Amino acid sequence: MWELELIPVYLLLSMWGGKKRMYSATKFILYTAGGSIFLLLGVLGLGLYGSNDPTLNLEKLINQPYSMPLEILFYIGFFIAFAVKSPILPLHTWLPNTHGEAHYSTCMLLAGILLKMGAYGLIRINMELLPHAHSIFSPWLLIIGTIQIIYAASTSSGQRNLKKRIAYSSVSHMGFILIGIGSITEAGLNGAILQIISHGFIGAALFFLAGTSYDRIRLLYLNEMGGAAISMPKIFTMFSSFSLASLALPGMSGFVAELIVFLGIITSQKYLLMPKIIISLVMAIGMILTPIYLLSMLRQMFYGYKLVNNPNSYVFDFCPRELFVAISIFLPVIGVGMYPDFVLSLSVDKVEVILANFFIENF
Repeated sequence: MWELELIPVYLLLSMWGGKKRMYSATKFILYTAGGSIFLLLGVLGLGLYGSNDPTLNLEKLINQPYSMPLEILFYIGFFIAFAVKSPILPLHTWLPNTHGEAHYSTCMLLAGILLKMGAYGLIRINMELLPHAHSIFSPWLLIIGTIQIIYAASTSSGQRNLKKRIAYSSVSHMGFILIGIGSITEAGLNGAILQIISHGFIGAALFFLAGTSYDRIRLLYLNEMGGAAISMPKIFTMFSSFSLASLALPGMSGFVAELIVFLGIITSQKYLLMPKIIISLVMAIGMILTPIYLLSMLRQMFYGYKLVNNPNSYVFDFCPRELFVAISIFLPVIGVGMYPDFVLSLSVDKVEVILANFFIENF
């Protein structure tokens, strides 16, 4: 099933993409299929090793003891596969190209569903099946996560292409998921799962709004836009709302997820006080950089008079169908932000089961 989703996305990219669509589609398939080789080797290794009768049953594999070097080897293999999909630095370079060229409906699929498969795999396989190796690698996950938040947020500020700017913002938000997974606490892991769901909605909505704006004004580069708010007030309102959700405004799902990840890293028993303070500070800097690139994007697109002074600048606002889509994505963002228990009540039991492995085996 993991491999099966590559084919439709490749076709969507190569048929309905932008000018460089074949380059982006080929890069996408090479990266993700290359990562999947490691996944295949890891799965075969897990299945064939250990018991006399080869098994791929997850329930049996959870309680399987492995020798330490082998577990580390499996962990690295699975991690590379999920790092390409998530994407985690430095294996993220296929994502901005793919998002920059894909049609916005394909971008919604990529941001909302595909990228979340990698994070799900990290929790489901790396944490649950390989807990010893995870406790060795978790400090590295924290370091990569913090670097990723800062790097992607800074790179995003320099992007002129609207879709690439949103693409880098999703790379930045994946850093919080990594930190939640690396903290090995209930709060951190619940926060990571909440961030997976929250960013699935917010990322997809931002690409949807970028696409609907492009359909109307036919511009993708931010320095050519300006003043769109006057002719498209509804799009402007929804775009602003989702940008605020993305920069973790209290009352929206992004805030709750990032706050719980913060709590997870601060309450973690695994790390000393100084590393926790440093990581929290760097995360906070990343959260300051997020409003900078999102609000400057809004300013360049919607404020000013550029498009108004253009004689051909009459554009339509949201039609009812698009407004319906935007609002139906917005409701869960507000709902989870106001009452995060919607999601946490579903994940909390499983999180306890996964973390029980660590505490039984490590202490």
